[in-house]
Amino acid sequence: MPDNTATELAAQAAAALERLRQAAPLVHNITNVVVANVTANALLAAGASPAMVQAAEEVADFAPRAAALVVNIGTLSVPQLRAMRLAVPAARAAGRPWVLDPVAAGATPFRLAAAREMAALRPDVLRGNASEILALAGEDGAASRGVDSAHPTAAAHAAAARLARSTGATVAVTGAVDHVTNGERAVAVANGHPLLTRVTGMGCTATALIGAFLGAGLPPMEAATAGLALLGVAAERAAAEARGPGSFQVALLDALHGLRAADLAGAARLAPVPAGG
Repeated sequence: MPDNTATELAAQAAAALERLRQAAPLVHNITNVVVANVTANALLAAGASPAMVQAAEEVADFAPRAAALVVNIGTLSVPQLRAMRLAVPAARAAGRPWVLDPVAAGATPFRLAAAREMAALRPDVLRGNASEILALAGEDGAASRGVDSAHPTAAAHAAAARLARSTGATVAVTGAVDHVTNGERAVAVANGHPLLTRVTGMGCTATALIGAFLGAGLPPMEAATAGLALLGVAAERAAAEARGPGSFQVALLDALHGLRAADLAGAARLAPVPAGG
């Protein structure tokens, strides 16, 4: 993805959505128990097909059958970590892309070590909030308070660029304004709504949607940008009719399902920005 204009970036996101719906990719999720239902429904609404296969005894057999793999450490356990260690190499050997969500990476030493171990396996995309990205990058004072970020997105721009260069991943830092970088180029995604922070699993949903775009064959920068733009625009539409978090969650699924490529092209607020770092 070159340094396109805002209009060109929005058009690319719209084309990516069309490609996703034509491909209807099967997305293999090793994710946390809190968000499994939320993310599966979001994938279905967007046009992908979710598979929540997590047993260590079968992930290596299943991963090559999917179009992409999503790894999320939100409710991490030793058996789940074992499954991740088996699934990622199997996906890689089959040429399948994968995305890592290092949920609350700085909360405990066990969690941080697991997140860094997974990041070293070179995900195509790594999506986290500012605190998670800072923790992975080894920044001092980056310990998180659970899944919530204690830092603004801009605080992690330089760390994201360094992390992208060291891991080979496109790094997406999500917050009020999202920042997507491959270490050399960066795009800001300014769509979204505060109600996203009042429903559990919205960051995890962003990661799953990025996995769907990867599974549809999009390059990592385009997949991450399109996934975040789709969720952000859908959130804005859902919030316009929601009465609170409960109705927002239902309206968000409807918006993900109903958004057309032309809608995304017209509403996505994307812009090239300095990569930082």
